[in-house]
Amino acid sequence: MINSKKSLFTKILKITGITFVISLLVLILLPIIFADTITEKVKVLANKNLEGELNFNDSELSFFKHFPSLTLTLHEFNLNGSKPFKNKSLISAKEIGFGIDVWSAVFGNQTQIEEIFLENAKINVQVNRKGEANYNIYKSNSKENNTSSESASLALENIQINNSELVYNDKSTKINIEAKGFNYKGKGDLLKANFNLKTSARIDSLSFVYDQKEYLKNKKVKANLITKINTNSLSFVFEKNDLVINKLPVEFTGFFDFLKNGYQMDFKLKTENSDLEDLFTALPAEYVSWMNETKMKGTTSAFLTLKGKYIASEKLSPELNFNIKVRDGYVKHSKAAYPVEDIFLNLDTKLPNLDINQLKIRLDSLYFDINKNKLSAILISDGFGKKITIDSKIKSKLDLSFVSNALQIPNFKLAGNLDADIISKGNYNKEDKKFPVTKGNFELKNGLIQTAYYPKPIQNINLKANLNSPTGNFKDASFILSPANFTFEGESFNMKALFKNFDDVNYDIKAKGTLNVAKIYKVFSQKGLDVDGYIKADVSLAGKQSDATNGNLNSLKNSGTLEVKNIKTTSNYLAKPFLIENGLFTFNQDKMNFSNFNGKYGSSDIAMSGNLENVINFVLSENQILKGNFNLTSNFLNVNEFIPTITEETDDEKTAKTEISGVIEIPTNLDVTIQTNALKTKYNDITIDNLRGNLLIQNGSLKLTNGNLGIIGATAKMEAFYKNEGTQKAYFDYKINASEFDIKRAYNEIKMFREIVTAAESAEGIVGLNYSIKGVLNNQMEPVMPSLEGSGTLSVKKVKMKGFKLLNIVSSKTENPDIKDPDVTKVDIKTTIKNNIVTIDRFKFKVAGFRLRFEGQTSLDGKLNLKMRIGLPPLGIIGIPIKVLGTQENPDIKLGRKSEDLEETEYVDGVTPINTPANLPGPATVPIDSIPKTESLAPIEKPVEKSE
Repeated sequence: MINSKKSLFTKILKITGITFVISLLVLILLPIIFADTITEKVKVLANKNLEGELNFNDSELSFFKHFPSLTLTLHEFNLNGSKPFKNKSLISAKEIGFGIDVWSAVFGNQTQIEEIFLENAKINVQVNRKGEANYNIYKSNSKENNTSSESASLALENIQINNSELVYNDKSTKINIEAKGFNYKGKGDLLKANFNLKTSARIDSLSFVYDQKEYLKNKKVKANLITKINTNSLSFVFEKNDLVINKLPVEFTGFFDFLKNGYQMDFKLKTENSDLEDLFTALPAEYVSWMNETKMKGTTSAFLTLKGKYIASEKLSPELNFNIKVRDGYVKHSKAAYPVEDIFLNLDTKLPNLDINQLKIRLDSLYFDINKNKLSAILISDGFGKKITIDSKIKSKLDLSFVSNALQIPNFKLAGNLDADIISKGNYNKEDKKFPVTKGNFELKNGLIQTAYYPKPIQNINLKANLNSPTGNFKDASFILSPANFTFEGESFNMKALFKNFDDVNYDIKAKGTLNVAKIYKVFSQKGLDVDGYIKADVSLAGKQSDATNGNLNSLKNSGTLEVKNIKTTSNYLAKPFLIENGLFTFNQDKMNFSNFNGKYGSSDIAMSGNLENVINFVLSENQILKGNFNLTSNFLNVNEFIPTITEETDDEKTAKTEISGVIEIPTNLDVTIQTNALKTKYNDITIDNLRGNLLIQNGSLKLTNGNLGIIGATAKMEAFYKNEGTQKAYFDYKINASEFDIKRAYNEIKMFREIVTAAESAEGIVGLNYSIKGVLNNQMEPVMPSLEGSGTLSVKKVKMKGFKLLNIVSSKTENPDIKDPDVTKVDIKTTIKNNIVTIDRFKFKVAGFRLRFEGQTSLDGKLNLKMRIGLPPLGIIGIPIKVLGTQENPDIKLGRKSEDLEETEYVDGVTPINTPANLPGPATVPIDSIPKTESLAPIEKPVEKSE
């Protein structure tokens, strides 16, 4: 019995040993045998299915890398992204592993990849402003790809990422996410049409930035997520998602659907009955040391939803809701003499359609106490901007030094006595001239503020304001500011202001002192104002709005000076900031005089002198026109820099592509005349010398009269009119008279001349031009060819038609070599432009005894319909009729007279161009008629027409 048991045990050991040895041999030999085969199949898979360039240094196949998975590991792996980021890395990793299904590798037609393992990777997701992303690298499979036995296939069930770094930079949504120490596990049958993706993630440091504002910085995050994914309808359901941001637990649920023209979403984030201390752990990292020295108590709940459709074409956006509650809050720093206690907050906000004008705020309670220094506030408002409904009560009696000492916020200091008592209830409606019934007093004495961004404080702040509106009508409202003063960097600024009767504003403003603007902005860490500028004021303004409107200037008492130096200003109308290097503005009643004004805009320099009128009325009212007269001089004026542009990434990592993104916008509230004198002006590829003229900005249009300029070595007279319609379209009307210029230079240096007078490519000599043209500019500031209308005369003084393909072919066809490369002298060529067609009036010239006659049509896209007659020597009575069809590149020369009119492209405003034969009536509505009337642009010294 014992022997039989020993024998059985021995057999079991032998079988186990043999099985172990065989298994070990399989684990060792199988990767060796199939390493090259599997590696090659993965390469084929990558080549057939990936857009981005893939590189790695070495590969190995092993069961032991991620046991028990058979894993192909690629070392020093890099995969570039898709267009327009083909030269930038999407994923780089010390190593990437592909878990292989063993059965498919040994016996199957295709090797199936079931798992992906990333180690020490850098994942760089980029989306440009157009929404083009670098992760669109996977090609859709063709039948050949699916059936090929020479490649591998994806059947992913598991993704693991360890100790990696993730960057998500989406410029279209202005979202930037950086995750360091990123660890991720995701499981699910990822190739099914419907599957559940179970994931867990751990991030050592997460930062989240939206629209250049940092909301999370270096936060630790843990997440366990379950997401239902429908790949057919591109739908994601976030079923159960538990997050922990540092110590703050957050629950995340909802769904996200892709629509054919946008998205539909319903996101919910909430944290309930969390400790107040846990909420503070989500603050930026610089507050961690502050938290370690601060004791906090209380409970908090927060709730955020984003629900609705985002469809840009229908101007639909989701609704954003946010609610936060704090109960029995208590905060005491170890260095503080008194705590901030009895903190109570209940805030609810709604933003329908993400429209700020529909903003709803319900702050039905805010309260705290610091050693009997109390603040209580209630604010209920509906709307923003021109219409607001408000119900507000604010009462405080605070020693701000108590607040500052109690909180001990790092690198931040406050001081001063703040008393506020404000009650406001009712409607603000600018159109109906309604103001909430309000009684408010606000006073700050001996205030001080100092931050980490600047070493010295703004101090001696004294501010006393009173707002009173007893009836709710504009005419009974008043605002008094007396005084408002402070000291900064040893310089003081003092101001007093009184405004009564907002129906007809009665104002009295006095300001004196220096504002060191750049340094004040630095105190509050405002970026973008990087010049050391200041504003020095000594002004006294007093009067009534109606006196300024009605011209009762003797009743106004406006005087004083305003000096600025090195200040950058921005405007919605300008693509770049404008730098005022020097400027002295003197107030005299309703005028503001400019002197010693020098500025820079990009590479342009501008010097101005003159005055503005109706300044006070313009500032106090919405629909008033600012009038003025100026002299402007410039050494260099670059018009291209006034055109809005957008910069996008390119395939070349070291360069970026800049494109025009709209037309130049002209303000509608200006009536300003500018006498212009610019030594050099740059527009597109044209350089203009000594531009002089009278520039009028009026009613949202720009008009140049009496223009004189030097262009392509010639002197010309010019009239111009320009008016934009929104940001994507503009109208222009342009007239030029140049008596003599080099036709070769015109072709080489002026783009529009090349496009309209394409036949001048090989011409040499002197011509004159008297031409008028008008039309529409698109959002690239380029003419829409079918919209162009024009007429005028090209006066040929002496031109060599060298290499002119049309005449060369005619010469060959008619066997008359003297016609080739003719010299043309004293010929006036009259043309008209409409509906994409250039119509050439009949004109004649002589060549080596031959008498040539031309007339017909060419289209702006190069088609020809010309009639010619070659009169034979000696008198030209006998002639050869010729018709020229085809294109300018490939003219079709035939004998005969009969021809067909070219097909017109008629421009209809806002409608796709319509093609109609030139001899048939077109659509009734022709938008070019909607171009603003410019009768004042009379022809410039139009030449007398010559007979044949």
